[in-house]
Amino acid sequence: QLQLVESGGGLVQPGGSLRLSCTASGPTFDYYAIGWFRQAPGKEREEVSCISSDGGAKTNDADSAKGRFTISRDNAKNTLYLQMNSLKPAHTAVYYCAAVARSESLPLNIAIYEYDYWGQGTQVTVSS
Repeated sequence: QLQLVESGGGLVQPGGSLRLSCTASGPTFDYYAIGWFRQAPGKEREEVSCISSDGGAKTNDADSAKGRFTISRDNAKNTLYLQMNSLKPAHTAVYYCAAVARSESLPLNIAIYEYDYWGQGTQVTVSS
């Protein structure tokens, strides 16, 4: 069973940057589609960015603008990353990584409920 552990969250000022990491243990990481999701207080969990087993990545429209958020994966390290730049208070949320054993390429039309494995989440707070 795949286990996911996020790290890298914290408090950052508006305009700042953070890099989140998600380390996987268990079955080989290579054949999973994996993604980052976030949930703000009182809101539904939403997809931020996901990446296919062959490295194809997509990011939601709001966060892909000007390269604000960039997802990447290092299969040799069983680790997923999310580089977040130019952060705004609206980005405050608990960020989760999740994985599903699907080796398809983009456009990765995978619904949130289809992701089988979830980490415990890491809090990101953007505030001055």
